[in-house]
Amino acid sequence: MAPEKGLAAGNTATLILKLLEEQDMYGYQMIETLAKRSDNTFNLKAGTLYPLLHGLENKGMVESYEEKADSERVRKYYRITPKGKKLLQEKCMEWAAYSSAVNKVLNGGLRYGIV
Repeated sequence: MAPEKGLAAGNTATLILKLLEEQDMYGYQMIETLAKRSDNTFNLKAGTLYPLLHGLENKGMVESYEEKADSERVRKYYRITPKGKKLLQEKCMEWAAYSSAVNKVLNGGLRYGIV
């Protein structure tokens, strides 16, 4: 069963920041990596990703630069900034608390993974 799309919508920026924490990437690379790592649960379209990246860039969370990919093509790469790393850390902590609370409810008040 595929997760509800609304669950992913609010967390897409966090997922993108996580990818960029690991390495600088260009847009298509982010789309492919996210799909692969999530077993195709997260299938972003370019029309979703690029406005998100531009918003993160405007807020100072990521920055972009261009680099030659081959003799003809120039790719736009994105990297996370210190401000973006701080936001990512906060969002990861929020997610851990949220998912822990949901799992406690789903498991009848027991901590997830502990029987």
